[in-house]
Amino acid sequence: MSQTQVTVEQIDAFRWRVPRTGGMRTDGLIFADAELMHDLEGDQCIQQVINVAHLPGIVGPSIAMPDIHWGYGFPIGGVAAFDEHEGVVSPGGVGYDINCGVRLLRTPLTLDQVRPRLRQLADTLYRQIPSGVGASRSDLKLSPKELDQVLERGAEWAVHEGYGTPRDLECMEAGGTLPGEPAQVSQHAKQRGRNQLGTVGSGNHFVEVGHVTDVYDSAVATRLGLAPGTVTVFIHSGSRGLGYQVCDDYLDRMVRAADKYGITLPDQQLCCAPLGSPEAREYLGAMNAAANYAFANRQLMSHYVRRSLADVFGADVAAATDLVYDVCHNIAKFETHTVAGSPRRLCVHRKGATRAFPPGHAELHQRFRDIGQPVLIPGDMGRYSFVLVGTPGAFAETFGSTCHGAGRRMSRHQAKKLARPRNIPRELEERGILVRAASRATVDEEIPEAYKDVARVVDVVHAAGIGRKVAKLTPLAVVKG
Repeated sequence: MSQTQVTVEQIDAFRWRVPRTGGMRTDGLIFADAELMHDLEGDQCIQQVINVAHLPGIVGPSIAMPDIHWGYGFPIGGVAAFDEHEGVVSPGGVGYDINCGVRLLRTPLTLDQVRPRLRQLADTLYRQIPSGVGASRSDLKLSPKELDQVLERGAEWAVHEGYGTPRDLECMEAGGTLPGEPAQVSQHAKQRGRNQLGTVGSGNHFVEVGHVTDVYDSAVATRLGLAPGTVTVFIHSGSRGLGYQVCDDYLDRMVRAADKYGITLPDQQLCCAPLGSPEAREYLGAMNAAANYAFANRQLMSHYVRRSLADVFGADVAAATDLVYDVCHNIAKFETHTVAGSPRRLCVHRKGATRAFPPGHAELHQRFRDIGQPVLIPGDMGRYSFVLVGTPGAFAETFGSTCHGAGRRMSRHQAKKLARPRNIPRELEERGILVRAASRATVDEEIPEAYKDVARVVDVVHAAGIGRKVAKLTPLAVVKG
């Protein structure tokens, strides 16, 4: 990795500039308060912001959100936009877990109704939704033709097969379907994904039952059905082994492409190809196909959540459980943004970042057009999560992007070492939070202390105007991979 002398200049209370120097084609822009910036001292993620600024065709700054931490190539929490004619696409700007994302369901239940049967609900969810490394207890064993349909149609395929309703599709980024090309996905990737649809996975993926504890914008919260006390369910998962393999397959090709097209890389993990090249088109087709798999994956898990609610509370409760929204975290998408007063088509990479389109944007479904896109920001399993909406500020300054979560502040190894002498599930249960997990190691590496305080991250986003707070949710039960 190329190392550049890092200079960071404070712009205001929530913005920091990394001035252009050396081979950088633009500045870096970091959203953070003073405490969050202090936490980044010595972290390689700022160097990664600098490295991204070296890539051809970058438009605007190399951006980092307040949940930034070190990742593969791009930092996690990184956003960068590239001109469709002069720019590049980089798998490191999307990540291994393509369309790792999050969706939020709201139930018709209140905390008082759920608390007496919370243990039964947690056990039922754990039993119904497969979790863990390589979990393949999915209801579905897809034929090759069926898998190609998933890769081409995404969540729409799942709804067509009876795993949800057409209304669900109205409440998803891109309607739950991107222009995927199954032919660009390797047979190895397809084999890895064939029996994993509808599974949580491992690491920081989860299904979380929570409830609304605070409302900051009552009008928007009411529109989204998030009254105080409402019980909700978060689902955080992605494209499983299929997406991982797609990334792995194309990294090798992109290293060769960068050399073929004479692209100088400050870090080989930023390997890329010009957007007009065959390598870029094929990667984007495969990436979109993996993103569709992730949309369908979360849609199927929503079906399992509704089935679990039916088992515990009755069919009427399941039928009245609605999708609030579903967003991507790891994606590269062509979008039109205003640059220097003119519309410009860009490929926007969001790596551990969330789209945050403002009120009035044409891509939003009519039900959200007047309030802006819902933005879902999960925290750690011991504290809280947030719902926001997109803003004009985000569209003007960050290509319609904002943070995606709390962001890690310690490695998984450090977290497990800190948790070793403790009983984390018991600690959380004493705080009223039930945990169900495939292994102790998964729980230990996801202890709350391993993450930044998501409230601080969200406060920076809100104060900087790249997202607006709507409601805070507090966990009741968490199913971990």
